[in-house]
Amino acid sequence: MYKNIYLLAFALLATQMVCAQEFRKTPAQQLMANTGEDSLNLGAAHSKTIISGYGDLSYSRDFNAQTATLNLNRAVLFVGHQFNDRIALFTELEVEDAKVAGGEVGGEVAFEQAYLKFSLNPRQYIAAGLFVPRIGILNENHLPVNFNGVERPLVEQLVIPATWRELGVAFYGQSSSLPIAYSLALVNGLDASGFQHGSGIREGRAEGRLASANNLAVTAAVQYFYKDWKFQVSGYAGGTIGLNPTKADSLKVHSGAFGSTIFLGEGDVQYAHNGFAAKALACAIAFPDAVSINAAFGNNVASMMLGAYGELAYNLFQNAHKEKWKTKQLNVFARYEYFDLNSSIPSNGVRDGTLQQSHIVAGFGYLPMPNVVIKADIRLMHTGAENPLLTGSTLPYKQSNTIFNLGIGYSF
Repeated sequence: MYKNIYLLAFALLATQMVCAQEFRKTPAQQLMANTGEDSLNLGAAHSKTIISGYGDLSYSRDFNAQTATLNLNRAVLFVGHQFNDRIALFTELEVEDAKVAGGEVGGEVAFEQAYLKFSLNPRQYIAAGLFVPRIGILNENHLPVNFNGVERPLVEQLVIPATWRELGVAFYGQSSSLPIAYSLALVNGLDASGFQHGSGIREGRAEGRLASANNLAVTAAVQYFYKDWKFQVSGYAGGTIGLNPTKADSLKVHSGAFGSTIFLGEGDVQYAHNGFAAKALACAIAFPDAVSINAAFGNNVASMMLGAYGELAYNLFQNAHKEKWKTKQLNVFARYEYFDLNSSIPSNGVRDGTLQQSHIVAGFGYLPMPNVVIKADIRLMHTGAENPLLTGSTLPYKQSNTIFNLGIGYSF
């Protein structure tokens, strides 16, 4: 337990590097507009209707399994519209794994966002609809050109689900006198019956589809900017039981707006200067009612989940003398990740050592222009021991593995 806390504290305090654009030193501290969606969000769109999007595909080789896969991970189409000076529409339709076919595993067509933005003034606005809350680094900045590595950081896939979107209303603002941005949102809650062993809270999200309004959640974030640094803390607290009181009582679980509450806390720091970039993130999920949830649904949920990562990167073209290389990037990076999806388990849970993992990822990303990237990396993975009570397997389990990834991505 203490070892995990030390690892999280170290990762949060370390200044790790990431391939990302330098923070633009404007009063609003916004990223530069590289896509149509950015232009609409910044109020710089030259037409009323905007078409934008992004996507990525990858090759992955698993050395233990001696198998390789090719996949079009996602293709996303953005359509936005500026109704007037104060009201704009943002929508994104995503196709995952290239194809959706009846009876076959994999593939998904879903809206990643569909919300109206009501601008109150240049520094404050309200979003209403299906949107991505400000939790972690990746959630709001998940374009393939914005993060290092072919795969998104695992901590922000398994502990903080990516890309996490829910229905609700949110208020965003920036201080007029201090370099501070903030957000506060009310969204639908999670569904604890959907939690699955090995994927954290990911499968409990509604993502806009028949979400229960019997249970709710609040999420908030504060960002602070100082020179080339960006600091953020964010949190989430929400109910996980959307059943009516009669059904909830029969299962002996707590219902109501915040019944069987789950808590998520996150802190991160980013730095960028002269081709160097850094980021670190630490997060934790606490689920006090895990015992009653396991008794009701038998899904072996943990009462505590932890995760942290840190990353270093450098653009080798930063000090290029020839003009043609100054508009390109060749970013080399290394990232360390640690997470434990059953850091603490309730009395009726079964520990799975394979869910305690550490990963070292190293590779490069070549951007011939800001909107296109070619990536490659090697991931060294190590897990805890397998629990035969969960698998029933008598075959030897390899706790270490190597995975090679190659991919391309785009945004426009």
